[in-house]
Amino acid sequence: MTLDLESLKYSREHEWVSVDDDDVAAVGITDYAQEQLGDVVYVDLPETGSHVTQHEKFGEIESVKSVSDLFSPIGGEVMEVNLALEDGPEGVNEEPYGSGWMLKIKMDDRRELDSLLSQAEYTSLLAESEQV
Repeated sequence: MTLDLESLKYSREHEWVSVDDDDVAAVGITDYAQEQLGDVVYVDLPETGSHVTQHEKFGEIESVKSVSDLFSPIGGEVMEVNLALEDGPEGVNEEPYGSGWMLKIKMDDRRELDSLLSQAEYTSLLAESEQV
């Protein structure tokens, strides 16, 4: 799975969302987020069948530098978890928009996407944060 970055939606917490035609969304962290974390050594993700809420914590990611919370950019039922990250969490660093995806979520409300950022808006957010 390799994504078209132009078609993604982004959260201010540096997660991305890619939606398919069946209202199932893949979720992961951005390249910027994985760079800030450094080498990822562990990812704690929810179980398939559990429910996540938009902008609420769904897991944790641990790197050699720190432990950070993961926030769901959308709400819904967890349909699939990337089990490959259990044995190879470095996949988040290697391909954050590919094999490093974390969850697939059946969205509760497609309108939640409207509160997320486009790629251009996300790029502007990063530029603003670098000027601070």
